[in-house]
Amino acid sequence: MEAVNSKERIKDKTTIKVGAQKVGTFLSNMVIPNIGAFIAWGIVTALFIPKGYLPNEKLAELVTPMITYLLPLLIGYSGGKMISGHRGGVVGAVASIGVIVGTDVPMFIGAMIMGPFGGWAIKKFDDMFQSKIRAGFEMLVNNFSSGIIGFILAIIGYLGIGPIVSNIMAFLGNGIEFMINANLLPLVNLFTEPGKVIFLNNAINHGILGPLGVEQAAQTGKSILFILSGNPGPGFGVLLAYMLFGKGTAKASAPGAAIIQFIGGIHELYFPYVLMKPLMILAVMAGGVAGTLTFTLFDTGLVATASPGSIISVIAMTPKGEYLQILAGVLASIVASFVVAMLILKADRSENEDFESNVTKMQGMKAESKGVVLNTASVNTKTESESVGQTISSANVKRIIFACDAGMGSSAMGASILRNKAKKAGLEIPVTNSAISDLEDEQGTLIITQIELNARAQQKTPSGVHETVDNFLSSPKYDQVIESLLRS
Repeated sequence: MEAVNSKERIKDKTTIKVGAQKVGTFLSNMVIPNIGAFIAWGIVTALFIPKGYLPNEKLAELVTPMITYLLPLLIGYSGGKMISGHRGGVVGAVASIGVIVGTDVPMFIGAMIMGPFGGWAIKKFDDMFQSKIRAGFEMLVNNFSSGIIGFILAIIGYLGIGPIVSNIMAFLGNGIEFMINANLLPLVNLFTEPGKVIFLNNAINHGILGPLGVEQAAQTGKSILFILSGNPGPGFGVLLAYMLFGKGTAKASAPGAAIIQFIGGIHELYFPYVLMKPLMILAVMAGGVAGTLTFTLFDTGLVATASPGSIISVIAMTPKGEYLQILAGVLASIVASFVVAMLILKADRSENEDFESNVTKMQGMKAESKGVVLNTASVNTKTESESVGQTISSANVKRIIFACDAGMGSSAMGASILRNKAKKAGLEIPVTNSAISDLEDEQGTLIITQIELNARAQQKTPSGVHETVDNFLSSPKYDQVIESLLRS
C-alpha cells in the first residue's frame, strides 16, 4: 500500500512539474521570437536617454512608444499566432491593444493573456462556423469575424483585464522593490537556479523576470531582473570545476561546454553536469546568490534582457559606466559556484561518472517541458550508429534544416557545425535552423532533430527525410550525412 501511495506521489509531482514546464514554454514562446525587438529597444534606451552613451532628446522619444505599444503588441500577436496562425495573431494583437491603452504601465503580462485568448476565440469561431459558410462568402465572413471578435476583446481588455493586471503588476513591483531595499533579492536565486536545471529557464527569464524588468527599466533606465537568470557565471563556475577536478567523459567534455555556455550563452550545456551530482545544485545556487548580492550592493542592472545569456550579451546590455559592477557580479558568481562545485567533486569517491545517462535524462526533462512523452528505454537503446545512407542521397536531399522547439540556441550551433563540414567537403547545400512550428512540408528536405522532438517533426513534415541526433553539438551522424551525400 505504501509503495502504491509513493508511486502516486511521484506521479503527482511529475504532473505538476510537467504542467509548470508547459506553461513556462508557452509564455516564453511568445517572447523569444521577438527578442530582437527587445534588444533594439535596449540599444535605443542605452544610447539616447539622458544617462545614455549618446544623449539625444529627439531620438529618446522612441523609447516610450516602443515599450508601450510595439513590444506588447508583438507579444500579443505571437500569442495569438501560436493558437490560430496569422488570423489568431491579428485578433490577439487587436485584443492586446485594449489592455495596453487601458493602463499607464507597459502591459506585457496583459498581452500574454489577451494574445492567446484572441487566438483561441477566433479558432473556436472557425471550428463552429467554417463548414457553414456558403461558397463565395469566405473572405467576407473571415474578415468581419476577425474584426468583430477583436473589437469585443479589446473592449473587455480595456475595461476589465487591463485594470486587474495593472494591480497585479503594481503588487509584484512593490514586492520586488521591497526585496531590493531589504537586500533579499539574492534569495530569489534559491528558486531560479534549480528551476533552470529542470528547463524552466526560458519561463523564468522571459515569462516572469523579463516583463517585470522592462517596467522597472522604463522608470530607471536599467533593471537587475534582466541579469538574474541570464547570468552565465554560475554555470561557468560548475564547468570550470569539472575541467579541473572532474573525471572521465565529464572532464573531457567540460572545456568545450564551458566556452559555448559562457560565450555562446547556451546554458543548457551545463545542466547534465548538475544532474550528474544532485549536490551540484548547491553550487549553482551559491553562484546565483553571490552574483545577485554583488549586483544589489553595486545597485546595477541591465538595460534589457541579455539573450542569449552569454557574457557578450550581458556586456552589450550594460548601462554606461557600470561595466565593472556587472563584471564583478559575474566574477563573484563564477568564484562561488566554482568553490562549492570543487568541494563536491573532491569529496566524491565514486570511480565513474555516468555523463551520457545524464544527457539522456536532461533530454527527457526537456521533452517533458515541451509536452512530449519520451520513452527513456528507447532513447538508451537507439544509438547514433544506425545507418543513414539508406535514406539520404543527393537525389532526395536538396536542403538541410536543424529543427528545435524555439529555432535558436543549440540547433543554430548544430547547423553551423554541419554547414562547415559540408563546405570543407565541397558540398553546396543550404544548411539552416528553424523552430519545428515553422517547418513546411516540402520534399527534398532533410530534417535533423534531437530524439525527443523527432515525432513532432515527422508530424509537421511527413514528406521530408528525418534524422535524429543525441546532441546537436557533437554527433557522428554529421560525418555520416556528409559521406552519404558525397557517395550518391
